[in-house]
Amino acid sequence: MTESSPLQTLLDTLPQTGRVEWIGLRPERDAPMVEVEHAHATPDTGLEGDRYRGRPGSKRQVTLLQHEHLMPITAMAHTSPVTPSMLRRNVVISGLNLLALKGKTFRMGDALLEYTGSCDPCSKMEALLGPGGFNAMRGHGGITARVLEEGDIAIGDTVKREPV
Repeated sequence: MTESSPLQTLLDTLPQTGRVEWIGLRPERDAPMVEVEHAHATPDTGLEGDRYRGRPGSKRQVTLLQHEHLMPITAMAHTSPVTPSMLRRNVVISGLNLLALKGKTFRMGDALLEYTGSCDPCSKMEALLGPGGFNAMRGHGGITARVLEEGDIAIGDTVKREPV
């Protein structure tokens, strides 16, 4: 057995748990987000009712945003409070640094997901947040994930790293 480096030990230490604060689905391209209390995730297809569902192999089956980033985005966009639906992500999580999930699997409600990358902002942020909206979102866009195990996700559910 090889010994982990001190940095790897730090990267692997994630005792915090998060909480699902908001869930939204995009039924089709450019349609308004539909806020829901719960969603059903299925492996390799994503969230039922979301436009990205049914794209096997996609790394963008579920998009997550950190709740604590809403205030800085609002401040940098110089706009009224930014809401989760404006940012077009599926799930907003509080209490857990989403970037700490890089290279990890995690349980959200009953579903098991895998971190697949960062969710960079798109040009729609200029229209939704006003001029500078794209740059206000840089570094605050959240993450993308793939569903590994089927399960339900509801507001109030726990989000935690899956043990190795």
